[in-house]
Amino acid sequence: MNNINGADTTFIIFSTVLVFLMTPGLALFYAGMVRRKNVLSTTAKSYAAMVLISIQWLLIGYTLCFGTDIGGLVGNFQWFGLNGVGFEPNADYAATIPQQAFVIFQLMFAIITPALISGAVVERMNFLAFSIFIVLWSTLVYDPIAHWMWGVGGWIRNLGALDFAGGNVVHISSGVSALVAAIMLGKRKKLETITPHNLPMTFLGAGLLWFGWFGFNAGSALAINDIAFNAFITTNTATAAAAIGWSACEYFHRGKVTCLGIASGIVAGLVAITPGAGFVTPLSSLVIGLGGGAICFCGVTFIKHKFGYDDALDAFGCHGIGGMWGGIATGIFASTTVNAAAGQSGLYYGNIKLLGVQLIAMLATIVYSALMTFLILKVVDKFIKIRVSDEEENSGLDVSLHGEEGYGPLGV
Repeated sequence: MNNINGADTTFIIFSTVLVFLMTPGLALFYAGMVRRKNVLSTTAKSYAAMVLISIQWLLIGYTLCFGTDIGGLVGNFQWFGLNGVGFEPNADYAATIPQQAFVIFQLMFAIITPALISGAVVERMNFLAFSIFIVLWSTLVYDPIAHWMWGVGGWIRNLGALDFAGGNVVHISSGVSALVAAIMLGKRKKLETITPHNLPMTFLGAGLLWFGWFGFNAGSALAINDIAFNAFITTNTATAAAAIGWSACEYFHRGKVTCLGIASGIVAGLVAITPGAGFVTPLSSLVIGLGGGAICFCGVTFIKHKFGYDDALDAFGCHGIGGMWGGIATGIFASTTVNAAAGQSGLYYGNIKLLGVQLIAMLATIVYSALMTFLILKVVDKFIKIRVSDEEENSGLDVSLHGEEGYGPLGV
């Protein structure tokens, strides 16, 4: 009746659970870096993505991403409300697992992507405005870009661009959108006095992200095979290398290796390897990780300071810049000996064409994400002010927006 493979299906169910855990991990990672008076509001933004995008995905998200192509730009509404989506595999995407398993696995990517944006806007964005924004953003930005890259008939996919697990779709789109949102909101008050309130919480979040990312990258093979295990190895290698790369830069720049730097390096490495995890060798992933750690450190330390924007928790610095480096690195190091689905090897193997295609895909993602984010926030701001009042910001968003305190009466 079908070609469902029990081992592949079990693997994807397990990977789905791992990726699901990444969003609570992200909530911890972000919440530890804000002030005590904003820990709950920061956490709530990640959980809002879990709640809202679960419904959006069921209604229209999945079909816009993976429905029958319309002009290379978006899917049609054939699977509105998951109508017609059942146990039978969709051979266009994953021939050995139920389509329902593919749906729920892809949902986890759709959830964490808008949650990443929250890192740039914490401590001053209205919760209701953020909630409306992420639903609109997922529908108008994430879903089309996911179709461009992963959907059958998507124009970037047809160019031959590679994005194994979401460098463009997840990280560049969210990172660039985060930068636009941060600039539009403006800087936080008393910015120079703000310090993280709970770095052990951030460390725990980074560990959970590392743990869950194995499902994110290895699971994107959509089967238990050599590609999945290669992605597992390259993910771990690049992450460790990036933590070293970031820490080395920090030591030479500041004379110390900080715990926040180690955690940030971990995330930078996870982001950098995402687009190429199933296309590059373990040794290439070592180079990608070292480069990702160093490049993201420079982005967070020098570029942000140079231009003066308040990307509060470095969503652009880690995800935007890290995703761009990962896309370029995939164009350099991708190898058909690792994965024949790459179609062509990269610059390291004497082929410049793939790198050019990667740059086109990245540029399209950057421009579209930036423009749409600007327009969506402008529209939302007409109805609900996207930035809280000075009084609410001074009081802390936990109390002013949610009527609660993360640490009891003494939390300020």
